[in-house]
Amino acid sequence: MAGIDTLKQALPPGSWTEDQDVIAPWLTEWRDKYFGQTPIMVMPKSAQETQKIVNICRESGLKIVPQGGNTGLVGGQTPQGEILLSTRRMNNVRSVNIVTNALIAEAGVTLANIQEAADNAGRKFPLSLASEGTCTIGGNLSTNAGGVHVVKYGTTKDLVFGVEAVLPNGEIYNGLTDLRKDNTGYDLSRLFLGAEGTLGIITAASLKLFSKPGHIQRAMCALASAEDAVRLLDHCRQSDRLAMFEVMPRVGLDLVLRHIPGQSDPFRKAYHWYALIDWETENEAQGNELAEQKLSGALEKELIADAVIAKSEAQASALLALREHMSAAQKHNGASVKQDITIPIDRIPEFLTRADQAVLKLEPNCRPVAFGHFGDGNIHYNVAQPEGADREVFLARWNDISKAVFDIVDDLDGSISAEHGIGIMKRSDLAERADPVKMTLLRAVKQAIDPDNMMNPRVML
Repeated sequence: MAGIDTLKQALPPGSWTEDQDVIAPWLTEWRDKYFGQTPIMVMPKSAQETQKIVNICRESGLKIVPQGGNTGLVGGQTPQGEILLSTRRMNNVRSVNIVTNALIAEAGVTLANIQEAADNAGRKFPLSLASEGTCTIGGNLSTNAGGVHVVKYGTTKDLVFGVEAVLPNGEIYNGLTDLRKDNTGYDLSRLFLGAEGTLGIITAASLKLFSKPGHIQRAMCALASAEDAVRLLDHCRQSDRLAMFEVMPRVGLDLVLRHIPGQSDPFRKAYHWYALIDWETENEAQGNELAEQKLSGALEKELIADAVIAKSEAQASALLALREHMSAAQKHNGASVKQDITIPIDRIPEFLTRADQAVLKLEPNCRPVAFGHFGDGNIHYNVAQPEGADREVFLARWNDISKAVFDIVDDLDGSISAEHGIGIMKRSDLAERADPVKMTLLRAVKQAIDPDNMMNPRVML
């Protein structure tokens, strides 16, 4: 293929490979739902190399699928014959400015390394995900990742000053800045946030840093119901120090305890629900005092049945691990239909009741597992196959189960995608359910910036 040969001739050694054994790990989605193919994987080390690749692909009529750490869960990073462009070699933290509280990182830097760079400078980058050791900031930006700290800091969109991106026409858009006020037209950088690589390839970003808290006070509470979780959230966030409020069910905790080595139940008896809470305080004494005050009050109001307050970093890490291993543990539960949805917080209990009823009616004896970022309304609603059921037969019900769940989400004024994006998996659902005016505007933006549909052509639209 002429375009492939031109790419190989134009790029320096180490910037491309056709070796399918090398490429293979990057063609399989983490939960084994999507499997891809590509004639070549290109691995640029700079925006300029990326620009060169885009120009050659445009002139040759080749399509591009960008990929970061390959941790996406909706198939958006998996090529089906397109050129696979990996951003992993663009992995430099270019600068850290503690006066403007800005950090400029290239797209292939892992989230964990950005957190470390901020921490080394005495600052905090608050985006935090279970996959942070593997996922890259370019992918986080492209999907507008959420994570566990949205309740205080917002999604990735709220943590970005601007981006550098290579456009489909080969030009480099430089939106890197640390200005907090700039009213000179449209905020163009935000077009690329949550765009899933459909408008261009993010090569770097200027990120917002925050003061590092003196202490993070963690606690885990036992709850009788999801309704109690709503009331506990309101009780706990009466202070602006609340940074995390995660909720998980007993069935999910049991999976972690059973299948993930080294985990232990912090309570002596089982409860229906659990809330994992972080407060950010000036020091440990203040953290302990706040937790004791809030949770003793919650016990008096009968919002919680029991609580464990972390007294060391090791104990705090052990509590967080129970939540972070929730997704991995479910792999041992057989095939699952997984959804990432948002519901108005006060309507989450209603959603859980109605969704469980709907999926059990469709698939008797299936096993719903709902957990996630309760503090911002984001629920990961996963439906595991009945015990002993045929995996493929159950997965063939994916669309039916999803439709039942999404109908309830729509009825409750929620969203069918909270933090994972649309990708391939929800493309038809978006087209069917989104406001027609919104779809017209989305398509108009895509047509204006990428008229040849070169960038991630099968995703979102």
